Amino acid sequence: MFLFQKVKRAFTLIELLVVIAIIAVLIGLLLPAVQKVREAAARMKCSAQLKQLGVATHNYASVNNDLLPMANFRDSNGQNNQGGANLNVNLLPYIEQEGLYKTVINFSGGVWDAPLPAGSSPSNTLRSVTLKVFQCPSDSTLTQGYAVNQINAWGGSSYAGNFQVFGIGSVGSKFGGTNWASRYGIGNIPDGSSNTVGFAERMAACYNGSINGGNLWSWPGGDWDPRYWGVTFASSPWGSNWTLPPQIQPVPYTTACDTTRPSTMHSGSSQVLMMDGSGRGVTAAVSAPTWLIVIVADDGLPIPNDW
Repeated sequence: MFLFQKVKRAFTLIELLVVIAIIAVLIGLLLPAVQKVREAAARMKCSAQLKQLGVATHNYASVNNDLLPMANFRDSNGQNNQGGANLNVNLLPYIEQEGLYKTVINFSGGVWDAPLPAGSSPSNTLRSVTLKVFQCPSDSTLTQGYAVNQINAWGGSSYAGNFQVFGIGSVGSKFGGTNWASRYGIGNIPDGSSNTVGFAERMAACYNGSINGGNLWSWPGGDWDPRYWGVTFASSPWGSNWTLPPQIQPVPYTTACDTTRPSTMHSGSSQVLMMDGSGRGVTAAVSAPTWLIVIVADDGLPIPNDW
């Protein structure tokens, strides 16, 4: 009797190539879907963080007799070369960072411990702290929480407040110099809180050609022009393009990004938060006149249909 052993047949080279090609096609089909899911998740997180800033603003107002936080206040020198504070710093106690706020603010002198940048060495002061509440996962101009041009020096932010709401009023500081304060409270915005933009996305680094600018969450503003480094947009005392709508994916950000405008790395639309706490997306189809109407809080004009 002869016993016949069954011989195992190996894959041929052609069959292996076919399998590899099928796998490559499947990966190619899946990758866009995975990227879309990741972007959707990042967009949702950015929206949630914008709303958190909105809630903090409302809480600040409720504690401070309906007043809105200042866009900027100066130190005793009036020059901000040793200190000062901005909108984000004023919101720290209302985003669960009261300990940080009390640590860095010198209440007796009215200043904080964040001097101007000094190279790339960590300062161990407020400016070197990075806070995730200010950072959108889609913002590719952030590196480990810092704006890419400020590693270990100044923490970056992916959001900015509307200067037309938080800083259009110029008032004297009791410490000397000038504060940029709001003219309004939550309850008396002339155009209404639901018709006025409060916050918008703004990329952490935005060079605009030779201008080495960015969006640094604790930057006090002042003599170093806030349109380049501050956490506001629509700054009427500075810049020629502040009335233009947000930029969507300005690439490369080292030349295409405009420091005077909101900007986002999301595709399709830029997220903004209205002063009533509601969020929305602004597409590239919105006109400059419409954008101007929704950021100026007291023009009395109806919002056009392209909003």
